[in-house]
Amino acid sequence: MRILTLLFISCSLFAKAPKDVNLKNPPPRIIRTCCSFGVDVKVAGMPFIKYTEVTSPELIGEHKYLGNKAENNGIIYTQKGGFIDMGHLRDIADFTAFVYLYIQKERHNVVFSLKLGNEGGMKTLNFNVPENLTDEDLVHLAGKIAYDLSVWHEISTSYGASFIPLVPERYSSFSVEDAYSNLLGVHLGMQSILADGEYEAEMTKNVKATLDGLDAVKNRESTIAAMNAVKDIWWSGKAKLPSRKVLIKRQFDVYDCVFPMLVDAESAQNSDQNKVCVPLLSSGNLPLNNYYSLSIKANFKIPVEKVFGTHVKEKKTITQLDFPSLIKYAEVETFKTTAD
Repeated sequence: MRILTLLFISCSLFAKAPKDVNLKNPPPRIIRTCCSFGVDVKVAGMPFIKYTEVTSPELIGEHKYLGNKAENNGIIYTQKGGFIDMGHLRDIADFTAFVYLYIQKERHNVVFSLKLGNEGGMKTLNFNVPENLTDEDLVHLAGKIAYDLSVWHEISTSYGASFIPLVPERYSSFSVEDAYSNLLGVHLGMQSILADGEYEAEMTKNVKATLDGLDAVKNRESTIAAMNAVKDIWWSGKAKLPSRKVLIKRQFDVYDCVFPMLVDAESAQNSDQNKVCVPLLSSGNLPLNNYYSLSIKANFKIPVEKVFGTHVKEKKTITQLDFPSLIKYAEVETFKTTAD
C-alpha cells in the first residue's frame, strides 16, 4: 500500500491540536536546526569540525510541539521516499498546527492578518475565511500555508537571505530532501490534527507508521552508506560549508506534487512512487489560495525586477502566486553558477 493512502485519511470529524500554544508569537522560521546534507561535511576555517547529521528510526524520540533534544532529529534514508529530514518534517507539521489554531481563533472576524517577521522581506499572512469552510478545510488551508512558508524559505535563502548575518544559506536551499520532507510534514501534521488523540501522541505514531511505510533503513550506517552512494553526484566531498558548492544537485520541482529522490547502486533518479501533493482545494472544490495571501515586502536581495521585468519596477509586494517565477529564476541562476 502506498504511503499516500495513509496520508489522506481523515480520522475524525473533529480536529485537535497542541494545547497551551502561544498564538501571539508565531514559531520561528527554523524551529529545529537540521540538517546539512552529506557525510563528514567540512566547515571553512574550522578544520576539526565535520557534520554528519544522520539518525535512524530506532534513535528518534517522541514528537514534541516545537521540539526538544529527545526527538534526536537528523536525516533518515528510506527506500520509497528517499532522504527524510526529520527536523524539516517536524517543523512544518508544527507550523501547520499553529496556523490551524490561529485560524480557528480568528475566523469569526472573517478578514484578519498575522505578521510573521522578516525573511527576505517582511512577511504577513492575510486571511479571508468564510463561514462555510469546514473544519477539515481549515486544516488543509493551514497545511497549504505552512508549505508555502517552507517554499519561501528555500526561495529567500537561494537569493542570499540568512538567519546569521553574513553567513549565507545558499548551500542548503532546494536540497534534494527538503521539499519532500516539508510536504510530508504537512500531511502528517494535518493527519495528526484530524485524529482522535492528542496532537503530539498522534504525530509520534504517524511518524513511525510513515517511516515503516516508506521502508526506512534501520540504522545510521545504512543512511550514511546511501549518502556516500551519491557523494560527488548530489553533494561535494571537497566543498566546505557555507559554500553553495556543497550541494551539486537540487530539487526545484516543488509544486503541485513532489517526487522522492531515490538512490540506487549506480545512479540517482526521480521516482514516481509515493509522491506527495500540496493541498489545493476546499471541500467545495475552490482553490485554497482564495482564502489567504502570503504577502512579502521583498528586500534588496530578492531580484524582483530581474524576475518579473522592468515593467513591474514598482512592484513592492510579492505573494505565493509569484513563487513559481522566483523558483524558475533561481534554478536558472543556480545552473549558471554550477556550470562556471
